[in-house]
Amino acid sequence: MKAKQVLVRLEKTGAALETAMLVSMLTGMMLVAVGQIVMREVFGTGFGWADELVRLMVLWLAFVGSIAAARENRHIRIDALSHVLPDIAVNIVRVLVDLFAAAVCAVVAFQAWRYLQIEIEYEVTVLVDTPAWIAHIIMPTAFALIAYRFLIDALKQTGDILFGNNSEAPE
Repeated sequence: MKAKQVLVRLEKTGAALETAMLVSMLTGMMLVAVGQIVMREVFGTGFGWADELVRLMVLWLAFVGSIAAARENRHIRIDALSHVLPDIAVNIVRVLVDLFAAAVCAVVAFQAWRYLQIEIEYEVTVLVDTPAWIAHIIMPTAFALIAYRFLIDALKQTGDILFGNNSEAPE
């Protein structure tokens, strides 16, 4: 199997996993939230950990969604210059912006990792007795994956600038 085919397969597998995670987290979050409302309104009781679980699921949903948005190049982009600059300048600016975004995300990933180390050291817990670092591992992971995605996009765009739009290796 050629390297390009392997990369395409890995990309499709990653996209499928992200989609499955998003769907299952959203479904689970809705079930927990609705279940908690029913428990409170109908039975006058509820689970003490349910509200915290929903907040953590929102956190994970946001970060996994951010990874998917970066993969699909659907993140927020202020694009005022593309209407006034020539195409080559727009492409160069996009490379610089993607490199800057990759650097910022890498720094945030590193700082989130340091935060996890503090949570581990102080044995912080969530959801009654679960180590908090397990729930918060999504932060450094997501920012690292987003940084990686921005870096890959910048490299692809650089290849397009240097070698033309068809910068792929011949088969």
